[in-house]
Amino acid sequence: MEQPSGLYEVVADAGLVPDGLNLVAALTGFTDAGGAVAQLGEYLLDNLDSTVVAEFDTDTLLDYRARRPIITFDQDHLSDYEPQTLRLHLMSDELGQRFLFLTGFEPDFQWERFSAAVIELVQLFHVKTTTWVHAIPMPVPHTRPISVTVSGNRIELIDALSVWRPSTQAPANALHLVEYRLQELGHPIAGFVLLVPHYLADTEFPSAALVALESISSATGLIFPTDRLREEGRVFVGKIDEQVESNAELGRLVHTLEERHDTYMEGNGLRSPLTDVDGELPSADEIADELERFLAGNRPGDDPTDGRPR
Repeated sequence: MEQPSGLYEVVADAGLVPDGLNLVAALTGFTDAGGAVAQLGEYLLDNLDSTVVAEFDTDTLLDYRARRPIITFDQDHLSDYEPQTLRLHLMSDELGQRFLFLTGFEPDFQWERFSAAVIELVQLFHVKTTTWVHAIPMPVPHTRPISVTVSGNRIELIDALSVWRPSTQAPANALHLVEYRLQELGHPIAGFVLLVPHYLADTEFPSAALVALESISSATGLIFPTDRLREEGRVFVGKIDEQVESNAELGRLVHTLEERHDTYMEGNGLRSPLTDVDGELPSADEIADELERFLAGNRPGDDPTDGRPR
């Protein structure tokens, strides 16, 4: 493997970064239900002071054909080009507490080398803890708080916050590998998986970004401005409630999901509301089918009354 340090450049004086900061990571890529990770990155960069500390080599890590940069065509010429970026920022929360924030695209290539590069930066800046977030679609109702599954080696967070603890195999993303390698080194790390209503997975769900911020706060003690997200979340949920009230099938689906959720949360030993009657997680195709059926109109012959994905 080539030297991990060749993947990034420290572009600020490393002496400006105090030892012992918390590292927060949120990379867009494989899955981002409710746009939680994308919203989180934009929200923090828009609302907090930040300085770029290190920048990763986009040409080495990105598959441009899979995630094409954006150009601006102005009548007869190109006036702008927006490349994908992957950067480590030094930021301050609302109380002036500083932390490091790794944000941008999830690498398409050289995951082992990327993971080693992140570990180099963790060691260079003597990072105290690492926390990362991502979001997946699950058959849960939007009328209940968004739950999380917590992984890593911070047992106090897992015990306090992890609602669903499956034993399963699933496709990984690059930060899973970073977590796995840091855990091997005994570095304190927590990964938060947000369980977002599957029928809202393709939307920008402000409440998902809010829960991402709250999860990071729980792990780090950092304090973030959330008023705007809370208000946007109330407006968004109000519009979804209007759709539910006007669609009997969708209403029955949400009611069934509520019953499953509440029964599971009562801790009476029944199966998780996140699975079907056989105890299996819904596939991506099944989730897409249900999302299409209930938000874009039911197809003839569909029977949504039992609330299970097909």
